[in-house]
Amino acid sequence: MRSLFALALMTTSAFAWEAGTDGHICTLSHRGDTQVHLTYDPNIPEYAITLTSEAGWPIAPVLGIRFDGPAMNYITTDRHELSADGYALSVRDRGFGNVLDGLQYNLRLIAMTGSTARIVELEGAAPAVADFRTCTEAPSA
Repeated sequence: MRSLFALALMTTSAFAWEAGTDGHICTLSHRGDTQVHLTYDPNIPEYAITLTSEAGWPIAPVLGIRFDGPAMNYITTDRHELSADGYALSVRDRGFGNVLDGLQYNLRLIAMTGSTARIVELEGAAPAVADFRTCTEAPSA
């Protein structure tokens, strides 16, 4: 019985990456210690990423996202917004190529603001990012 339970735990994708749609909006999400949620709204057109951490985020002038792996990259912005409760950081922009490349072709994302850093493992992200890209390229209804 213990062996079956252990096997079930090993095959569960509690930290899975998922792509989909919410009406006409393309979505990409990851559940984990730091949750990642991307959207693309073709009507605006605009991308958004929200990083949510139960540990919260400090108020800081710059958000940095480093992607570690074969296509390493480091991007920064001062256009991020902190939610009223301090748990979510969001950034919106019309172009997200560097973010999508970072998620698809690397091993981990490290989000940094102030003296706080949160790590998100990117194992399994590539197929979901590819699906998200396909959704963003589809003609809007």
